[in-house]
Amino acid sequence: MTQPSIALTVSGRNRPAREQRDDPELTAQEARAAGGEAAGVPTIIRRRLAPFDAHRDPWSWVATGLVVAIAAVLRLVGLSHPEGKIFDEVYYARDAWGLLERGVEWNHGKNEPAFVVHPPLGKWLIAVGEWAFGYQDTEHGIRAAGHLVTLAPEIGWRISAALFGSLSVLILVRVARRLFGSTVLGCAAGLLMALDGFHLVLSRSALLDIFLLFFVLAAFGALVMDRDVRRRRWLRMVEAGHGRSDGLALSLRDAVPWWRLLAGVLLGCAVAVKWSGLAFVPVFVLLMYWWEANARRSAGARRPWLHALRDEIGWILAFCLLVVVTYLVTWSGWFLTDDGYFRHRLADQGQPEPPVLGALLNLISYHQEALGFHTRLNSEHTYQSWPWQWLLLGRPVAFYWSSDGPCGSANCASEVLLLGTPLLWWSFLPALAAAAWLGVARRDWRAGTVLLMAGAALLPWFWFALDGRTMFFFYAAPALPFLILAVVYVLGAIGSPAGSPAQATDRRKVGAVVLGTYVLIVAICFAYFYPIFVGKVIPYEDWSARMWLGRLWI
Repeated sequence: MTQPSIALTVSGRNRPAREQRDDPELTAQEARAAGGEAAGVPTIIRRRLAPFDAHRDPWSWVATGLVVAIAAVLRLVGLSHPEGKIFDEVYYARDAWGLLERGVEWNHGKNEPAFVVHPPLGKWLIAVGEWAFGYQDTEHGIRAAGHLVTLAPEIGWRISAALFGSLSVLILVRVARRLFGSTVLGCAAGLLMALDGFHLVLSRSALLDIFLLFFVLAAFGALVMDRDVRRRRWLRMVEAGHGRSDGLALSLRDAVPWWRLLAGVLLGCAVAVKWSGLAFVPVFVLLMYWWEANARRSAGARRPWLHALRDEIGWILAFCLLVVVTYLVTWSGWFLTDDGYFRHRLADQGQPEPPVLGALLNLISYHQEALGFHTRLNSEHTYQSWPWQWLLLGRPVAFYWSSDGPCGSANCASEVLLLGTPLLWWSFLPALAAAAWLGVARRDWRAGTVLLMAGAALLPWFWFALDGRTMFFFYAAPALPFLILAVVYVLGAIGSPAGSPAQATDRRKVGAVVLGTYVLIVAICFAYFYPIFVGKVIPYEDWSARMWLGRLWI
């Protein structure tokens, strides 16, 4: 598949577009016959199989660290504001405390197991912060000191989200750098996510969606690493003269796709945060097969699609099995205690309950009950929205509102509004369209991959919308990294070298100016809306001026 170089890079890997254009029908043997060999391997084949990390740049980690530091400061400073539980923190912070106390979610008001409709992993992660820094629930008279240090109680239930939000910026920088072969583009992607209000608000609130975003992105990063490792393996085969072999005896180190298996674990964690992570499983399976078959094709293997299916089916099944096993492991608190909702449903109904099978059957009944809740969820809500509104910012969600001052004015406003940085989000639809066109025109696997991942995050909700299911803007969270990758991909394509060396240099300069200007404009827009991302007290007139779409944002 074609992978044209993107010009904005500090790695020194830019090449004229003529050298980057890969004939999709060109096998290793045909390329060798056409000339251009390097160490017995055609240059064009080496470029197609050599992963980006063959050219390590230690300075890229310095740049990455600066971007992550910006993200962390924005997410950690003032994390205890607003005070108390905001929006759905009232559910998830309490559920997390129940997990700490009893191993399962607990209804403290009724002193009974709580029926919850989301898996436990995200709440376990919130619970880690509560264990470390303390917890407080004034309604039920609960106040617990932290095991590490006691801070404002809000820190306890928000710190995990802030840390995972910052780490997701780190992963995005490295994934984008690997995809596009450019430290500049990688850092641009991370900076755009660091300066996105939607990501910032989720990173400063004890909701589940930032954890879902993190695990989906981390699983994707592991899968990209698997692609590079396997292509590097095929390059070694071609160098050894085995390019047309259907398979070779490999050492354990080479035979086991460790990164792919890690992707299975991470995607299992995503599903264990919210079931919507399941939508990515078929996309990951498709990417594994697509990437492996094309690596074999580039290496000149016979019947690459057929033999890729034959050889990879076992590892694909292992990947899927790891998703299931990881998901079940996150329910350990429910399995190992007797207090969970439906934990002994069969026994309570007077039916036999075998030790292991009975627990699994009870868990299945629990899941059927939760699925019924989701399918029947159609009650109206002030901040509900439809999927076609999300990329247009048609209905953001108010997490917190107060009119208390002081603000230097007679009327004050303090709001935490789940709103994406407008100029960034309004770039997503044009970027997706441009990425689709460039992907077809250049036969570029990167564009197709980004579009598949964004589609897996967004398209299922259009189906649920047909049933009138109540849904909210924050359901779009897993799509955010891939929407940003689409924007960065298009910006990088603007600066792709083409034509003569002089023309290539001019395009790189234009691309650098366009990229820098765009990131600067997004940063200015973010700074303007920052007060309503973090609940800063401002004059009501200033708050009203930021309601660009009027009542749609109120």
